[in-house]
Amino acid sequence: MAEDNQGTDTPTTTPINVPDKPALEGLEGALTRRWLDEGTYKFNPDTTREQVYSIDTPPPTASGSLHVGHMFSYTQTDVLARYQRMTGKNVFYPMGWDDNGLPTERRVQNYYGVRCDPAISYDAGYRPPAEPAKNQRDFDVISRRNFIELCEELAVEDEKVFEHLFQTLGLSVDWNLTYRTIDDKSRAISQRAFLANLTAGDAYMAEAPTLWDVTFRTAVAQAELEDREVAGAYYRYPFFTAEGEKIFIETTRPELLAACAALVANPDDERYQPLFGKKVTSPLFGVEVEVKAHALAKADKGSGIAMVCTFGDLTDVTWWRELQLPTRAIVGRDGRIIGETPEWITTEEGRANFAAIAGKTVFSAKEGVVELLAAAELLDGEPKKIMHPVNFFEKGDKPLEVVTSRQWYIRNGGRDEDRRERLIGRGNEIEFHPSFMRSRYENWISGLNGDWLVSRQRFFGVPVPVWYPLDADGNPDYDAPILPADAQLPVDPAADAAPGYEEAQRDVPGGFTGDADVLDTWATSSLTPQIVGGWSTDEALFAKVYPFDVRPQGHDIIRTWLFSSAVRADALQNTAPWKHAAISGWILDPDRKKMSKSKGNVIVPTDVLDEYGSDAVRYWAASARLGADTAYEIAQMKIGRRLAIKLLNASKFVLNLGATEDSVVSGDLSVLSNPLDRAVLAQLADVVQQATKAFEGYDYARALQITESFFWNFTDDYVELIKDRAYGAAGEEQQASVLAALATSLDTLLRLFAPFLPFATEEVWSWWRTGSVHRAQWPSAVEIDGDTNLLGTVGTALSGIRKAKSEAKVKQRTEVLSAAITAPESIITQLKAGLADLKAAANARDISLVAGDGELAVSGVVLAAPEEPAQA
Repeated sequence: MAEDNQGTDTPTTTPINVPDKPALEGLEGALTRRWLDEGTYKFNPDTTREQVYSIDTPPPTASGSLHVGHMFSYTQTDVLARYQRMTGKNVFYPMGWDDNGLPTERRVQNYYGVRCDPAISYDAGYRPPAEPAKNQRDFDVISRRNFIELCEELAVEDEKVFEHLFQTLGLSVDWNLTYRTIDDKSRAISQRAFLANLTAGDAYMAEAPTLWDVTFRTAVAQAELEDREVAGAYYRYPFFTAEGEKIFIETTRPELLAACAALVANPDDERYQPLFGKKVTSPLFGVEVEVKAHALAKADKGSGIAMVCTFGDLTDVTWWRELQLPTRAIVGRDGRIIGETPEWITTEEGRANFAAIAGKTVFSAKEGVVELLAAAELLDGEPKKIMHPVNFFEKGDKPLEVVTSRQWYIRNGGRDEDRRERLIGRGNEIEFHPSFMRSRYENWISGLNGDWLVSRQRFFGVPVPVWYPLDADGNPDYDAPILPADAQLPVDPAADAAPGYEEAQRDVPGGFTGDADVLDTWATSSLTPQIVGGWSTDEALFAKVYPFDVRPQGHDIIRTWLFSSAVRADALQNTAPWKHAAISGWILDPDRKKMSKSKGNVIVPTDVLDEYGSDAVRYWAASARLGADTAYEIAQMKIGRRLAIKLLNASKFVLNLGATEDSVVSGDLSVLSNPLDRAVLAQLADVVQQATKAFEGYDYARALQITESFFWNFTDDYVELIKDRAYGAAGEEQQASVLAALATSLDTLLRLFAPFLPFATEEVWSWWRTGSVHRAQWPSAVEIDGDTNLLGTVGTALSGIRKAKSEAKVKQRTEVLSAAITAPESIITQLKAGLADLKAAANARDISLVAGDGELAVSGVVLAAPEEPAQA
């Protein structure tokens, strides 16, 4: 490996250059430029896998604005990255932009006033209108390739804003390692992975019941579902046996009565056992259906017997599949009742009733069916109003329907017990932080009810790289797909001719047709390790970074991004994609609700950064442990700003006392002749050990807490106690001892704080050291025989004397003529070791130490008379 010589542990002596008035203002801009110019965070490709710490950074959606939640989670990742870099790791820290999906499609449409139609030919000279049309009907209709070009054009501008914000926040990303999920490289890798899945039998096409969003006109995967409580009602009406007996059902979806394929009851329900295997007739439409038994039917729900329609919900799908029921779909992809009367409705009355609801939305059809039932006096009682959970697409605003369609799937264990267990096993190869997050991964896999639906009926995205030959009648042969050569990727079957065909043969008998669908955005995002790591494009790099060391992400997308990534890595590399998963919590608003752009309760991060500074915001973010939902707290940011300012001022004071780089000790500790100096470094060594252990366990918040606690003791007690010696009042030997302790403490504290407060620590480092603190070595504990409790004991005594002065309402510099300190013998021994410093700091002539029981107590403080004002 080429030598990385940006470290700063043994530089030539640097002149001290402390500003008169240290300030945080302006540090972000100046230091960011310096870090970029000097390549402080640049990854060195001349490396081995053992030397690398690789991060699978979440690519934010580059379609709009960031919010404080991004600052929260990305800071936590950056803290880990900075620590690893200081331990000597060659950190591979990329940044991607997720511009493949509905949010970007919407933004590009509205920003430019365009709509995508893959059937439109590419126009190399196309430019969007200067002002977008007000009505979407008047938007320009352009090809997918033109649409992607506009996406990339707009994304570049969006990403500049995001990049600037992340740099202001102090993310130590290597900005040479960026990608977009819709660029040529990402599309090629996404398609290559899909084709590899297809060749291995891990991807397949099937016609099956599919969750469908009628607004977006696209299929929706199980992972994209969101349950929402909505108002509804149970409608009770009868089916009829051959003997005319009424069998009442209760349903919230009477509009699907014409799609009924069976009635189902629990096999243990004695009320309906005599009916199992017999036929009943539906009201209004006169269709015979069989009464069947199934364990999923609930005897205590409604009337205990359910109407199975194709399809009202996912339970209907289960019953349809397991009971081998006929498919009787009446809801189209547009969310309306089909216009043609189904063949299974044969009676004149039934066909007339169906005609009354044909073409209506499901909402209007419900009203229509209820009116027909009421007119026929078939409704039993008033509807029972309820609130119940209904499936929605997470980005949609209408309930999902279940329609039958031809879709592409990737096997994920939803229908394969062996694969399910293997994927659970992959999770065991990953160390989750916090560990309880593993259960969310495992529970999701255990609850899967089908394979991963990856095709989407959208215009914008990564096209499914498949064509189909057409027979003499122009029908596609889906069993003989035409696949591209690897060198052709990325391809767009809607615009590119199939291999071996001419464009003129598109959509004509004997020719070909292109698959019109695109891949789910998660089908590409699930490949971020492969995309940024160079799978199939730079195998040498891929071997140095994969499996990645860590995947940082939110807990809400374990079921989507984390699981789908594990699915792809299992199939493509036969491994888990990372060694660790660092799971961050949510940011909660004052009402304890998750902050998100969709909820409209976000706070713009630029305002916070401008007001409090980046180090303050980072302090707030790093104070929260992984996995913990955290309130948005200005108060915590104020504490962080106070800490950063105190670090500047305390460092200035220490350096102005005479501490220099040459004063820092490591091996030879003989200069440390004073017990208090040895004590503070022994205590600091313990802090280093604890902070290092916390970081190794991904508990950066604990490392910050430990370091901050020591820092305040150091500034409030130690610095106050040793001022006299630092100025030389006790002689050169004592002065050298205290300056060594001060310099070593400052050197170590800057390194300990560097991952959290990168701007303040870098600023102070530049006052007395060369290079960057962020390329300096993580501190190691100095082995020294000091009493780690000594500083606390002497500091407590000093506080007691100061309290007496405050209560007497005199200045702290007022002389103490005498005072007594009572404490157990062990504490007295400690006080004797620090007595000279205590007397100097308290300006005390005499302090008597008295052995006694109980806690340390200061008493008998006799103060000198206040100085008389000088007479004129």
